[in-house]
Amino acid sequence: MNISCTVVNIRFSATRFAVPFYNIPLMAEPFTIALIQMRCSAEPAANLARGLERIGEAARGGARIICLPELFRTQYFPQREDAALFDLAEPVPGPTTEALAAAARALAVTIVGSVFERRSAGVYHNTAVVLAADGSLAGRYRKMHIPDDPLYYEKFYFTPGDLGYPAFDTPCGRIGALICWDQWYPEAARLTALGGAQVIFYPTAIGWHAAEKEAEGRTQHEAWRTMQRAHAIANGVYVAAVNRVGVEGGLEFFGASFVADPFGVVLAEASHDREEILYAPCDPARIEEVRRNWPFLRDRRIDTYSGLASRLID
Repeated sequence: MNISCTVVNIRFSATRFAVPFYNIPLMAEPFTIALIQMRCSAEPAANLARGLERIGEAARGGARIICLPELFRTQYFPQREDAALFDLAEPVPGPTTEALAAAARALAVTIVGSVFERRSAGVYHNTAVVLAADGSLAGRYRKMHIPDDPLYYEKFYFTPGDLGYPAFDTPCGRIGALICWDQWYPEAARLTALGGAQVIFYPTAIGWHAAEKEAEGRTQHEAWRTMQRAHAIANGVYVAAVNRVGVEGGLEFFGASFVADPFGVVLAEASHDREEILYAPCDPARIEEVRRNWPFLRDRRIDTYSGLASRLID
């Protein structure tokens, strides 16, 4: 199988500053991230092996933080409600996290993975895990926003998350890991950024319904892309969204994984239909530069936002 690797080299004019700002580590160095855009077969073991192979390629390509798509170990099973599919779930730590931890340790990289987590009988989560470069579990995030739409019957499978919106320390800096449907919620991105995340990763499984693609496909993709670029701009962070590709059941997953810089500039973007390893540079100095000139976090009127905790303001 041919894998297309896209490398983007960007030079930033920003200078290093002597004072830390908005939780950015002092004099942090630039680093490279990689997104693994992949197809997922009906064989979980094969998908895990493919993911590990691509992680190795990405590490050899210079990536320091590598992110896999949402639920990469299986095909996207929530297209139907079937209690037998709970058997796909596993504990954390468990087989998938142990395999990713071994790869992280061997390659000295940070890995963001996605797991169908079995917490206990009847309680399951859609979980992102962060494996540190020494193989330890740096932390986990449980998907907060759970969709319930045609072919996306996730409420049947996943309990909403209860860990908040954490940020995790890595050798490159702090990162966050939200999941797919979370992409549409500015509150999730904001809280992750307020926790000090410099990069927000979004493991994703989003695609087109066959009946809608011709009429709505382009606008659906553009809405998805625009929303995440807006998160990057509003929070002054890098945003990295990684999707799968291929046709599974009634969905055509549209790929288009991308990385946006802290002012929404798209640094790298994948195709709609090919497996790719997408590389992009992240420079903390760029965050500093953008936030000094566009200080959205400084100018927030936090004394006026109490209504955000209400469903509606009647």
